[in-house]
Amino acid sequence: MRHTLAFALLLPAVAGAQAPARAGADRASADRASADRIRRDVAVLADDRMEGRFTGTPGNDSAAAYVARRFASLRLTQVVDDDAAACARRRTATRAGREQSCTTYLQRFTARSASLAHAGRPSELATQNVVATIPGTDPALRGQVVVLGAHYDHLGRDATFSTDPKAGNAIRNGADDNASGTAAVMELARLFAARPAKRTIMVVAFSGEELGLLGSQWFVDHLPVPVDSVAAMLNFDMVGRLTDDKLLVYGTATATELPAILDSANAAGPALSVKGIGDGFGPSDHSSFFVKNVPVLHFFTDQHTDYHAATDDPATLNYPGTARVVDLAHGVARRIADRAARLTFQRGTTTQRMAGAQSSQGPRPWLGSVPDMSSDGAKGLRLQGVTPDSPADKAGLKAGDLVVQMDDTPVTDLYTYTDALYARKPGDVLKVTVLRGTERLTVNVTLGQRGQ
Repeated sequence: MRHTLAFALLLPAVAGAQAPARAGADRASADRASADRIRRDVAVLADDRMEGRFTGTPGNDSAAAYVARRFASLRLTQVVDDDAAACARRRTATRAGREQSCTTYLQRFTARSASLAHAGRPSELATQNVVATIPGTDPALRGQVVVLGAHYDHLGRDATFSTDPKAGNAIRNGADDNASGTAAVMELARLFAARPAKRTIMVVAFSGEELGLLGSQWFVDHLPVPVDSVAAMLNFDMVGRLTDDKLLVYGTATATELPAILDSANAAGPALSVKGIGDGFGPSDHSSFFVKNVPVLHFFTDQHTDYHAATDDPATLNYPGTARVVDLAHGVARRIADRAARLTFQRGTTTQRMAGAQSSQGPRPWLGSVPDMSSDGAKGLRLQGVTPDSPADKAGLKAGDLVVQMDDTPVTDLYTYTDALYARKPGDVLKVTVLRGTERLTVNVTLGQRGQ
C-alpha cells in the first residue's frame, strides 16, 4: 500500500497515454517492433511526473505499476506468489467470495544499498521487480525459460551517482538509461504474446540496478522457476541512441552457439553494424545471471554525454533505431527459444576482477570521463566525452583521448581502467597518461566525489 496517492494521480494519465491499438494494426505488426509504441512507453516512463524513478520512491512505484498494466493488457501470465496479506485483501474484496488468484506481476523486496548506508542515508528501500511469462508451445521445451530483462529505475533527483552533480536535485529522467530498455522489453513481450515460442519467455523489469544490480540479484536468488531451467538471459540497458547503425552486444562468448545465432538474426536484416564482445560480466543486470552459469547477451547502443545527467530526456532518443534493435533481439531470442538443444554455457575469465571493482566500499571517486564502450582495437580505453567542469575536464582530458596508463598501472581495456580508478578515493591525485593523435601526454587529475 506504499505511495497510494502517487499511483492514484499518475495511473489515469498512464492509461490515456497507452490507448489500445486497432486489432488490424496489431496483426499487421505482429512480427515487427513499433517505434511509435516504444516512443509512447518512453514518454510515460521518462515523464517528469515519475521524478526519475529512483528506487523506493513514488515515481519508481508508479513506473512499476505502468509496466504491470502493460503486461496485463497483453494478458501475460503472472508467476510471482503474492504475500498472504495482499492475497487475503483481494479475496475479501471479491464479490460473493469468488476465488481470486494469489499470483501477481510485482515481486516485492527490500533493496539494501551499501552505498546509501555508507553515506548515512536510508538504505533499506521497499521496491519491486515486475515479472510475467508467455508460456511455451512445445510440451517438451516449455519448462525451459528465456529471460528478457531491463532495469526501469534511474537516479531520480539524486546527484550522488550523476555525471552532472552541479545540476543539484534536478530530475534525471533516464530516457535512455533505462526507459529505452524497459520499453524494448515491453515491445518484445508484445511480439512474443502475438506468436509464442517453443520455450517459455519470461519478461522482467528490474528495480535497484543503479544501486548495484539489487533487483536482478534478488530475482535470481528468488526465481519463480528453478535456476537450471533458465536457458538464457537477454538484457537491454541503454538501447535508445543507435548511431550509424552501430550496436554493441556483450556476452557473445558465454555460449558456443551465440555468435552464429547473432549473425543469423542480423543477416535477416535490415542488418546493423554489430560488434560482439565476448565477456558476460559488466555493470548491468545480465551479470546477475552470468554468475549463475546462465548464457547472457547485453544489447547496448553505447555511452554518451547525457549518461546519468538531467539531459537524458525522451527527445534525445532514436526511436526507429530502437525498434531495429528490438527486431534484431527478437530474432535472436526466438532462435534461442525455438532451437532443439539448449545453449552450451561458457565462462569467461574477468568476472571476479570486475566484480571487485564495482563493489568497492566508501565514497566513489569521480573522474568525469565518458568511456567509449565499443573500443576501436587500440590498447587502452578511448574517451567518448568529458563532463564539463569535471576533474577530467579541469585536467585537460578531451574526447578522443586514449587512456593507456593510470599512475603505474597500464590501461588496456574497460576493466583495467575501472580497476585503476576505483582503487583510488576522492581527493587523490591520479596521474593519467593518454595518447592524443601521435602525442603521448600525462596529466595530474585530482579526483572528485560523486555528488559534489
